[in-house]
Amino acid sequence: MFSILYNRGLYPEESFVKVKKYGLPMLLTQDESVKSFIANVTAQLSEWLEAGKLQRIVLVIMSKATNEVLERWNFSIETDSEVVEKGVSREKSDKEIMREIQAIMRQIASSITYLPCLDEACVFDVLAYTDKDVAVPFTWIESDPKLIANPQMVKLHSFDTKIHKVDTLVSYKNDEWDEQ
Repeated sequence: MFSILYNRGLYPEESFVKVKKYGLPMLLTQDESVKSFIANVTAQLSEWLEAGKLQRIVLVIMSKATNEVLERWNFSIETDSEVVEKGVSREKSDKEIMREIQAIMRQIASSITYLPCLDEACVFDVLAYTDKDVAVPFTWIESDPKLIANPQMVKLHSFDTKIHKVDTLVSYKNDEWDEQ
């Protein structure tokens, strides 16, 4: 999430610090409210992910002034139920998984070349799509899907761990000049 927030310019460049993660230089925010929000979201998502109950995560970028949805970063998750329920082991090296994560991180960073500029103040939210039987913390609220009418869509690389396959798609609002 931090890479998307940085690359899409949601927060000032100086509010990020460079660290090495997944074998790549990455930028993490130093904004305490953002760090706290993401830490809470990540903790809950991890719980659902480990239980095999998480189907999709969507990072939504919206206009701060109008709440219009400008981008949706959709991470669809397929869980190998045999691994979760029966503890069956799948063979895939950590090196292979790391290489796939690196590829998607590079693709997210390069996405700024084809996504429209966000030339207004923006905010973000995280949507989680889970199995129906999942208990939702009281601090989380139901939301509409925050869809974009007639979006442009770009499919990014997938990656596959021993347990989960993640497909990534970014959809964004068409600029008016593109429609002429």
